[in-house]
Amino acid sequence: MSINGKVAVITGGAGGIGRAAAHRFAKAGARVVIADSDEEAGQKVLSELTNGGFQAEYIQCNVAEGLDVHNLIAVTLEAFGQVDILLNASSIRDNKPFMKLSEQEFSSILDVNLKGAFLLGKSVARQMIKQVEKGSEPGAIIFISSTNAVLADPSAVAYCVANGGLGQLTKAMAQALAPHGIRVNAIGPSNLRRDSDGKVISTGDDNENSQTPMGRYCEPDEIAAIATFLAGKDASYITGQTIYADGGAMSMRRAIKQPDS
Repeated sequence: MSINGKVAVITGGAGGIGRAAAHRFAKAGARVVIADSDEEAGQKVLSELTNGGFQAEYIQCNVAEGLDVHNLIAVTLEAFGQVDILLNASSIRDNKPFMKLSEQEFSSILDVNLKGAFLLGKSVARQMIKQVEKGSEPGAIIFISSTNAVLADPSAVAYCVANGGLGQLTKAMAQALAPHGIRVNAIGPSNLRRDSDGKVISTGDDNENSQTPMGRYCEPDEIAAIATFLAGKDASYITGQTIYADGGAMSMRRAIKQPDS
């Protein structure tokens, strides 16, 4: 496996895509650092990995807080000495019509989904550049985005704005880090299923399934598989891209959703 022996930091690693990726990366030979604000859930994933004989650590982290991000990188370096992969799956979503969305709610979504990606990306890139200068292989940064980076939803305005910004951050970071060989990409899922604990990890519902050509939910492990590919050498010439895993939804003309009054 091309990520065998690598060190992967996975934020939002306690459930859904993050949890699925933690298991996939570990099975591919990576040493995994799980970061999440939910300590109980994070410790559960850690136990799953260590009980399976994999090398892993957990750290509680709010990606919107610069000090937490700094501590995350410090703990990772103390445990494993390097950072080769970042998968940022930390995300929250608003569920209110545009006219009912408050300033505080708007800011909180952008803080986690967009500012958090910036803070993580910059901190990890700084460490990856140091490693490259010492002769190590360049690393890979992967953001979990959404089809809402392109398809607007009037009941999730802040989420759409944050993911639109994440698409541009992905492109700008890819250009900035390309001279160091560091690749930056994103994955945009649609219609994600609940995880095994019943936690909602996206907005997929039966109505949305009917508007998806493949007619079913997206499984977290399907996104984790794409992340594993993007993290490895087989994706060595892919950077600045968002791969949309949407069951064909973006190929369809969709009816305009009317928000509640």
